[in-house]
Amino acid sequence: MRFEGKVAIVTGASTGIGAAIAARLVLEGAQVMNADIKAPPGEVEATTFHQTDVRSAAEVSAMVDATLRQFGRIDVLVNNAGIGLLAETPAMAEDDWERLFAVNVTSVFHACKAAIPLMHAGGAIVNVASISGLAGDFGMGAYNASKAAVINYTRSLALDCSRLGIRVNALCPGAIAGTAMAVGEHGGDEYRRAWLDTIPMGRFGSAAEMASAAAFLASDDASYITGAVLAADGGATAHTGQLDFPGRRRKREAAQA
Repeated sequence: MRFEGKVAIVTGASTGIGAAIAARLVLEGAQVMNADIKAPPGEVEATTFHQTDVRSAAEVSAMVDATLRQFGRIDVLVNNAGIGLLAETPAMAEDDWERLFAVNVTSVFHACKAAIPLMHAGGAIVNVASISGLAGDFGMGAYNASKAAVINYTRSLALDCSRLGIRVNALCPGAIAGTAMAVGEHGGDEYRRAWLDTIPMGRFGSAAEMASAAAFLASDDASYITGAVLAADGGATAHTGQLDFPGRRRKREAAQA
């Protein structure tokens, strides 16, 4: 019950990783405001839904004010709302670029600007970025750039908020099963196997595992951690990208046996 008596805002908490984070915080005692443009398909006990277009500063500010009125305090802010975009630059529409940055980056600014003055020492902010913000991906330039912005904004926020006693960290998920971003799940068995070959642990992560990592960063268990960027990716970013020679040899020997 690390969050007993505490109040959390989770953006984009109607589905996927955000829903898992909200549920985990509730399980550990928090009262949670779900700020999402769409209502969740089912109710999460002790979670309040406030319809919010995170691209709008006015709507985010109204959501934060509503949280304070209903619960009397704000202890945790999890900026999770995000969208993806698969397109190479020459084929990318300007509107798509601007929408992606509005949802993935500007929404974080809106929420932090509204919530930080209402938070107290001991508060925590977790920005959900991506391992795509740590390096480049084919055909994902806009998404890569947006998540890299979230990561470095997190570091600067951590510095600015340190004097307030508020910690700010970033969580960088890898390929997570069942989420809209998990493109590796689609395209058939061959595509799935190719994707899994890039993950040393040999499997996709789960939304529940991301919720565990986010809850840790938001909790007092991480009381001396701020400005950190935590990759939860099954070891994907530990790899230089070079060929797995021992692995290929083992496969060849197994096929010959």
